[in-house]
Amino acid sequence: MNLETALIDMAVCEARVLERARGVASETGQTLAHVLLQLGLVSETDLARTYAAILGTQVLDATRLGQIVEPVFPDRLGRRFLRQARAVPLSCTGDTLHLVMADPQDDYTASAVGLATGCRVVREVARPADLEAALTRLYPEDEEDAADEDTLSSEGEAAEEDTDRLKDLASEAPIIRLVNQLIFRAVETRASDIHIEPFEDRLLVRYRYDGVLHEVDSQSPRLTAALISRIKIMARLDIAERRLPQDGRIKLAVRGHEVDFRVSTVPSLHGEIAVLRVLDRTTVSFDYSRLGLAPSIISSFRETLQAPNGIVLVTGPTGSGKTTTLYTGLAGLNSTERNVMTVEDPIEYQLAGINQIQIRPTIGLTFASLLRAILRQDPDVIMVGEIRDLETAQIAVQAALTGHLVLSTLHTNSAAAAVTRLRDMGLEDYLLTAVLRGILAQRLVRKLCPECRRPEEVPPELARRLGLDSATSHTLWHPVGCPHCRQTGYRGRSAVAEFLQPSREVTRLILSGADHSEIERAAMAEGMQTMFQAGLQVALKGETSLEEISRIVGHDA
Repeated sequence: MNLETALIDMAVCEARVLERARGVASETGQTLAHVLLQLGLVSETDLARTYAAILGTQVLDATRLGQIVEPVFPDRLGRRFLRQARAVPLSCTGDTLHLVMADPQDDYTASAVGLATGCRVVREVARPADLEAALTRLYPEDEEDAADEDTLSSEGEAAEEDTDRLKDLASEAPIIRLVNQLIFRAVETRASDIHIEPFEDRLLVRYRYDGVLHEVDSQSPRLTAALISRIKIMARLDIAERRLPQDGRIKLAVRGHEVDFRVSTVPSLHGEIAVLRVLDRTTVSFDYSRLGLAPSIISSFRETLQAPNGIVLVTGPTGSGKTTTLYTGLAGLNSTERNVMTVEDPIEYQLAGINQIQIRPTIGLTFASLLRAILRQDPDVIMVGEIRDLETAQIAVQAALTGHLVLSTLHTNSAAAAVTRLRDMGLEDYLLTAVLRGILAQRLVRKLCPECRRPEEVPPELARRLGLDSATSHTLWHPVGCPHCRQTGYRGRSAVAEFLQPSREVTRLILSGADHSEIERAAMAEGMQTMFQAGLQVALKGETSLEEISRIVGHDA
């Protein structure tokens, strides 16, 4: 069975997709498998599984490759050859050598290894990323390899100053392949961020899963300049500028659909740090039922968004899902009768029917200047990505006072703290009470893996500390870890939130200059459920753990 037939039989690719890839392969002289990976039409995992089906074997995982403690036939098989061939000798029994290959249909490599060792070669298959990690560990680079294979300059830092040289390095096939593997693997495994961090002895790659970073790869520090330059070229950034932070965007087709990446680079001691935020539109749904918010909060939030004017805020730290919640609210407001406009930095997702504008501070296009300009466009609803300064806050208030509904975000730890944050910016209390319609504060907590979570009855003492009825039995669930959740015990995330609607008493406290704790106590007395209380209810339902709630929200009971 050939590769094309197997891909169709296993429903990995359609015939028309293969026809397109075959045309590109014939034009470029590359293999079909290479083109399929480059275009994002198949994933590394699906390709490896297809090869395994052809061979009638299983894909070797990173754990199995990690059991190879030393190179096999190091005197007969050179490291440079194995790197270029993307092959690793697994074991030798008698006259039979098991050879793990990224492309087991590469007859040349198999024949060359057989001739060099005098053994009968049995082909095995593994994911290219796992093979690269094994090659790095078993066959570390020496100075000659680094200079020859990666085309890195022997002049060291002097070469890094050469912009043309950086472009050449970033265009080398090994670097292109490595960056593509890191990106495709992140999308495939549903990572939310890719962190590429240079240190003195290595280049560390970490993925963020469900808000927590996990180390996935480690490369030679010599690759730092080339790898970061490659990412900058893809994001259309200035590769010659390595002293200042830069922000950009990459749009790629991965497995046949568009995925956006927000790119941020920052200079550090040993080179530039690059962070890529993965924005996969196929995994995002602007639907209240998917947010995980309590039905009572969804109802209150929806009702507040129906106000004809005023300001509605969503608060929380970076990465707490504020923008997704705002987009969900905007989607509900989007209609032919309304003119909805947004001012964002950056535009994370494109919403049909909504006018979205990106700020550009380098040319003076700031939140404040854009907000001032779009008021002349007579919008009904305005979303401001973030209120960062007094000028933006004042214009947002003016917009709300003149009949517009303004949605925005703030970085605060609680809903009540948004009041003191705006007050600290310099906004007068009487303006706050005039325009504030509601404040939603939220966090994202990891959901327990339903395959391996473990129940445990709550001890009476803990129940009392949590404010639960100690006379009634309660059950909390705990993480365990299994292959479905990468041994973390968690899979996916859900929002927990508190919603503050200014009542008469809260308004009186704001006007009297009360701090956030007084405002929060008054809101709780009127029925507001705090984030910890909301999280505790989610934990009692078995959707997350008390440890996760305490880690993200803290314990204010």
